[in-house]
Amino acid sequence: MKRFSLIGRLGADDKANVRVIQRDSAEHEINFLNADRKIDFGIGHALDQLSSLGLEPAEEAVDLVLLAAMVNAGDTRVSRKINAQDGWTREIDLYVPVSDPPMWTRLSRRLESLLKFLTGDRWRLFFRARPERMSSIVEPTESLLLDGFDEVCLFSGGLDSLIGAIDLIDDGKYPLLVSHYWDAETAKAQTYLLERIRRRFPTVEPQAIRVHLGFDHNHLDTGEVEETQRGRSFLFFALASLTASAFQKPVTVNVPENGLIALNVPLDPLRFGALSTRTAHPHFIAGINQLLEAIGIQATLLNRYRHSTKGEMVNSCADLDFLREVVGNSMSCSSPAKARYKKLSPRHCGYCVPCLIRRASLKAGLRSSDPTLYTVSDLAAQTLFTDRSEGEHVRSFQLMAKRLADRPELADILIHKPGPLTAAPAEIPDYAEVFRRGVLEVAELLDGVTARPSR
Repeated sequence: MKRFSLIGRLGADDKANVRVIQRDSAEHEINFLNADRKIDFGIGHALDQLSSLGLEPAEEAVDLVLLAAMVNAGDTRVSRKINAQDGWTREIDLYVPVSDPPMWTRLSRRLESLLKFLTGDRWRLFFRARPERMSSIVEPTESLLLDGFDEVCLFSGGLDSLIGAIDLIDDGKYPLLVSHYWDAETAKAQTYLLERIRRRFPTVEPQAIRVHLGFDHNHLDTGEVEETQRGRSFLFFALASLTASAFQKPVTVNVPENGLIALNVPLDPLRFGALSTRTAHPHFIAGINQLLEAIGIQATLLNRYRHSTKGEMVNSCADLDFLREVVGNSMSCSSPAKARYKKLSPRHCGYCVPCLIRRASLKAGLRSSDPTLYTVSDLAAQTLFTDRSEGEHVRSFQLMAKRLADRPELADILIHKPGPLTAAPAEIPDYAEVFRRGVLEVAELLDGVTARPSR
């Protein structure tokens, strides 16, 4: 196992001496300025998009995005298999140029704890002043402010964020949507759904900030890659906070996520680590809200669906007819590109945890057939083997459903396994109920499906 030290630079002439704490670590620099001396990696484009809408974000929010981008770099370019003694936990140090080093240094331990909760890794954060010529990154906008924005909404291209956007607009809100993408399938889903939403609501014509941000070997040549991407939500929340800071008033950042996935209770003892993400866990959202308050950004992350199953979200969607028209083009699968191994075009696999929850929700709430293209189109058409990917998660859901049927009170205990729920203790019974209902919703989908070992 080796520790990595990632050093953020703001230009080729940013030669400030950075004292790396761990001398035997693998050191890599990331230059965030392109050849035109503009912020790169999609961050500059995000600032340009905000400027075109007449919005000027806070410098502290830019700092947060730079930090989140470096987290994303470490998360995606440092292999767990190669560098973790336990097969999971990596050790990564980040050296980040910011506008206010003393403030960020005071918050470093809190941030390290949040990131450890999110990704399971050991992070150490070190902050230094930006180069003097980059002391101010946000340029004054010359565009007229587009009146009417009142909330921010994450828009991933998935089913939950699609419902979230529809419900907000139907409720008379004018949300500014925020999207992050790296792969082509996510980008395609976001583009299609945004265009259809604009056609459906022409008097609103929702605006979106879309950010293509990621790191390949040309940006960070570690010689490694990591697919789990547990830190992606930190980048997503940072981009939304950047957008919200430009409102210059208190604003809600909507995080549309069904309660079952938000909690993501391990379905069996092996479903920790890579198989138990904490993207929208209540503890992480509460921690981000405390961080935003500490750095002076008037934004509050809110998941309005934290007590709803995905099927309940579908069933109560404010425009179910429209949802039926476009839902097949939303993207829920954790890895749609793996269909190529079967010589198929990218599509939902149909058997990963997000796909199973999606299929169950559409069966429970759509009130029509599921138009989604799946690699495994009929789960009950053949025996699914639990020592292969097609049957592994199916059996996990079946076993958890049986446990909850035999002992319903287990839900009250199991919901605490992914992380603490102390931020809102009065909601704990609601979390237990949404976990139980969510598992039973998937169990209904799997009724008649056979999953067993291959031998």
